[in-house]
Amino acid sequence: MFVTAQQLEQQMPDATRLLSDEPEMESSLHYMQLLLLVSCLEWLWREQNDFFIVTNLTVYFSRQQLKNKEFRRPDFFLVRETEKRPRTSWVVWEEDGRYPDLIIELLSDSTANVDRKLKKNLYQNRFHTPEYFWFSPESLEFIGFELVGNQYQEILPDARGWRWSQVLGLYLGVESGKLRYFTPDGDLVPTPEEAVTVAQQRVTETEALLEQERMRSQQLAEQLRLLGIHPDKLP
Repeated sequence: MFVTAQQLEQQMPDATRLLSDEPEMESSLHYMQLLLLVSCLEWLWREQNDFFIVTNLTVYFSRQQLKNKEFRRPDFFLVRETEKRPRTSWVVWEEDGRYPDLIIELLSDSTANVDRKLKKNLYQNRFHTPEYFWFSPESLEFIGFELVGNQYQEILPDARGWRWSQVLGLYLGVESGKLRYFTPDGDLVPTPEEAVTVAQQRVTETEALLEQERMRSQQLAEQLRLLGIHPDKLP
């Protein structure tokens, strides 16, 4: 029987009542890694308002999913070209049918098999998410896939072990045991705290150079004075 879009919408549950329903993080390593992924991207795109990034938020995509209580929550996901606002869950039928554009799962002993198989198939076949990465904060296993046609193909790493994300316009790579973003030029995308530290270092270095220049000017003026030459008389 043919069902109109309006009828289908009426059949779907009230999205305002759909809260994220997932377990907590596996460990502090997972928590800190997710915080790093979010804070760096938020800082890099701080002047943009057309994206949504979040951690541990359930994606609701069908009535059958709700009936079977098959809740699916990516550890981290990004949606481009959407409104940047708080959400209690990501409800596909309330978001113009949009699914995540990029997903990152953090592996653990209890979730690794699900992330490598069940979720990979879900993101490929149902979500059609263009890019899917997984990373283990413990073993540092890191791999990424891009959707080519209807199948995921591995994003091959470069000589540094980094993998390019077309969705992000950035590299993803492991640095000091953490999954980090890198610019196309190879620069590390900093956290807000790291950016402040770098800025402070630059200010300190500039002040030191200015002080050195001031001291050199004073020494030159003193040498000219001893020679009986007034600086204002110099050509």
